[in-house]
Amino acid sequence: MTTETEDHPGGNADTGLSRHVHRLLARVRAFDARHPWPWDTAVTSCWVVAALVDAAGGWRTTAPDPTLPVPLVTVLSLALSVPLYWRRRHPTTILAVMAGAALVSDASGAFLQSSYLQLLPVFHIALLRPPRALLWSLALILPPLVTGAFRFFPESWDQRVVPTLWAYALVALLGIAVRSRKDHTAGLVDRARRLEIERDQEVRLAAAAERTRIAREMHDIIGHNLSVITGLADGGRYAAAKSPERAAQALDAIGTTSREALADLRRLLGVLRDDEEAVRDPQPTLADLDALLTGVREAGLPVRLAADDDPPAPPLSPGAQLTVYRVVQEALTNTLKHAGPDAKATVLLTYTPREVRAEITDTGTGAGRAPRGQGQGLTGMRERAALYDGTLDCGPLPAGGWSVRLRIPLRTSREVSPS
Repeated sequence: MTTETEDHPGGNADTGLSRHVHRLLARVRAFDARHPWPWDTAVTSCWVVAALVDAAGGWRTTAPDPTLPVPLVTVLSLALSVPLYWRRRHPTTILAVMAGAALVSDASGAFLQSSYLQLLPVFHIALLRPPRALLWSLALILPPLVTGAFRFFPESWDQRVVPTLWAYALVALLGIAVRSRKDHTAGLVDRARRLEIERDQEVRLAAAAERTRIAREMHDIIGHNLSVITGLADGGRYAAAKSPERAAQALDAIGTTSREALADLRRLLGVLRDDEEAVRDPQPTLADLDALLTGVREAGLPVRLAADDDPPAPPLSPGAQLTVYRVVQEALTNTLKHAGPDAKATVLLTYTPREVRAEITDTGTGAGRAPRGQGQGLTGMRERAALYDGTLDCGPLPAGGWSVRLRIPLRTSREVSPS
């Protein structure tokens, strides 16, 4: 199939010319809006010269009374042309002044052709004023027409009145049409501006949500890894005197944990860059729980994982798996911080046909430890769970220790995209 441009080689040139003309007209309109006086002066001067030329003698060819004094005709010609300079700012007032001169012209028998210049303020009234202003325009236009017609052409008055009224009606309709087009264009511009504002608001909201997500991820990464490093450092300090090999192992674990934390932070902060080709490491999933628990054990907290052998099919969405992972991570981090030296932890994962449950408990009895479940970490976990219509509960156990319980509906977890 051939395109229109291929069939008509001059199509591109025509399009370019049309765009050039549109740009030129837009510049002219913009200049006229900023500086209206050059155009108003040019239009007024043109019609003043034409009126004075007619007053020099041409008016006698159509006048019923060609014996009228020339000074009177000159004054009437100026009165019908000079006011055009203010037609755009005060069209109704200008039409009233011109209608008075037209009344004298028709009543005296001059019948000056410059009376038709009243069409210009009528156009601007239709363009700029409410529609009812056209009724006042008709009230100003009719008296000169009727007076001249009945005084000098009583038998054929309609031949003078009706065609002139048709001319005024067509000019008024033209003004209304131009006004409607301008209003439509202004409406489109306003709509485009509103859409642009809405898009900007959506971008700002999305940026705020992304900043919140990044801050939450950074809290999880830094808080957990620093807690692990602190536990390893404390254990290594006590082991240094008795078992240098254990101290060296602790230092190795500290180095490994630090490097992993730095890698996670680089990956997370890479999201803030504009480089679309930057490599994005995958977010943690339930398959990474073993590595998480290994790091916690090396930090000195014995932790046991109990999980159902039958995971749901299809599996949890990546976003839901990340939520479970982060909740387990935050709960164990709090245990490392607050549970005391002899605490143990258990992570229990269970699946039902409707939901996945994660329960993290510890046996901590550390005296005077800070109350848990009130910080920013668990607040962020509750927000994560709410994203998947889940719930997060935490609190002390009757026999001592602490419990964090997460539940996420399976159906919702598959419908929400990962954050």
